[in-house]
Amino acid sequence: MSYGRDSGYGRGRGRSYGGSGERGFNRGSPSPKPVEVGKEYEVDITEISRQGDGIAKVQGFVVFVKNGQVKQNVRVKVEQVPDRFATATLVE
Repeated sequence: MSYGRDSGYGRGRGRSYGGSGERGFNRGSPSPKPVEVGKEYEVDITEISRQGDGIAKVQGFVVFVKNGQVKQNVRVKVEQVPDRFATATLVE
């Protein structure tokens, strides 16, 4: 058995492992997000991000809270909602 240059073994010629070849999941149909820009939510801040913002979750969706501290239960107002997370500010 030869694995020489013409065999195509390991070169991926026309072969796609693990699906249809699309990169990523759910690219064609964005799922509805549990938060909306301009609305307020009550959240528990459970972590701090690398940038120093608080991290909370609304139905599993990550929300970065500016000036949030761990173990706070706060009311936040959502400012932005990109694809995979939201950013919010504290409501005073």
